[in-house]
Amino acid sequence: MRMNLASETHQPAKRTMSADSTHVVASSLPESQASRGEWQAACWSIVAAFGTYFCMYAFRKPITVATFQDLTWMGASFKAVAVAVQVLGYMVSKFVGIKLIAEMPPTRRARAILVLAAIAGLTWVGFGTSPISWSVVFLFFNGLALGMIFGLVLGYLEGRRTTELLTAGLCASFIVADGAVKAVGAWVLQRGVGEFWMPFLVALLFTLPLLVFVAMLSRIRPPDPLDEQLRSLRVPMTPQDRSTFLRRYAVVMGCLVLLHLGITILRTLRSDFLPELWRGLGEVPRPKQFATSELVVGFTAVLIASLGFLIRNNLAAFLAAIGVSLLGVVLVLVAWPLWEIELLSPFGVLVMVGIGLYLPYVTVHTTLFERLIAMTRDRANVGFVLYVADAIGYLGYVVILLGREFLTVRSDMLPFFYTTSIVISLLAFVCLVVCGVVATRRWSGVSALEDGNTGPPGRCEA
Repeated sequence: MRMNLASETHQPAKRTMSADSTHVVASSLPESQASRGEWQAACWSIVAAFGTYFCMYAFRKPITVATFQDLTWMGASFKAVAVAVQVLGYMVSKFVGIKLIAEMPPTRRARAILVLAAIAGLTWVGFGTSPISWSVVFLFFNGLALGMIFGLVLGYLEGRRTTELLTAGLCASFIVADGAVKAVGAWVLQRGVGEFWMPFLVALLFTLPLLVFVAMLSRIRPPDPLDEQLRSLRVPMTPQDRSTFLRRYAVVMGCLVLLHLGITILRTLRSDFLPELWRGLGEVPRPKQFATSELVVGFTAVLIASLGFLIRNNLAAFLAAIGVSLLGVVLVLVAWPLWEIELLSPFGVLVMVGIGLYLPYVTVHTTLFERLIAMTRDRANVGFVLYVADAIGYLGYVVILLGREFLTVRSDMLPFFYTTSIVISLLAFVCLVVCGVVATRRWSGVSALEDGNTGPPGRCEA
């Protein structure tokens, strides 16, 4: 059966709606037919977004499974420097994306994804052919090219009644792909391919699937009028729009950015040094362990976060996401004591910490920023606010990684990760509580109006 999905060339209309027109839209088709079409479109969107970002991971993450044992760069571990330089490029890309993603017209998204992926693939050729002293330069440009792809994909999914469900599918990709790409990379290494050429071959394996999934993305329909009524119209942002939004909602944005900073540091440390953490826990990592542990983590976090679309009221959904994030922070704080008294195995503690980290990380992407914009109804898009948080988050990770490698006495990754996760989890708990209290005080009155959903959408001066 052929789906009637609109091409990306459709430009979103700038319009407002009355309550009567909303009911006309909702009733223009038989309920069963409209519902069936919505679920078909949702499934198409999830597969397209999941597949695109899954393939992107194959262009970025294979290097993390390599150990580069006994290799150094200017006296430091080559593996640590390689990861840090790639993340540095990724972080710079996030800062660039604050402007470019916020202003990106929908018609250019698919082309931009393919161009950036092609550049990233070529950097692995340079990485494999260059001397060690120059190979890290190509890693910087690899991260620089790939850092904006998430925002481009997210632009197809935001501002919809089902956004949490769609974005949860997108987030599942980087959770599941993290372990799967490591497994593919380990498999390629086991076939005798060298560590410097392995990333290019892994990327090559995923090139054709990437083309297919991006083509699917380009066929996703724009948000309909009822989506705009319930979630607000999402538009490209001018510099004035961006500065006004950050100034008007500074407290909530500050708490969410700090939360994202801490969780990004922990989540990326766990991802990039998962083999070292396995060894620190006394296990020899195998490809099957990478994939299995991340599947358990991914499906648990994504399933919980995806349920947010069932909550119509924006404030209620925002506070529910705060609660889910608090649950995740508590899991991290509890996991390590349970492991120390041998109630958790190495597999168990890494999975429990992973779920604890990904619950707040995923809800930031699926719900917190999405519902914040829906409550404020300002001229905004999720790509902008997420890239503000991502830029700060990856900057913090680079500082932590380089500081550990160059400014302190080097130690195993496990004690460093253990201590860092406890400190950051406590900070995240405080940020979540403050954010929830402020949001309740500022938008509780608007919440009652939303339940009635009468009148056209307008900006909430809170």
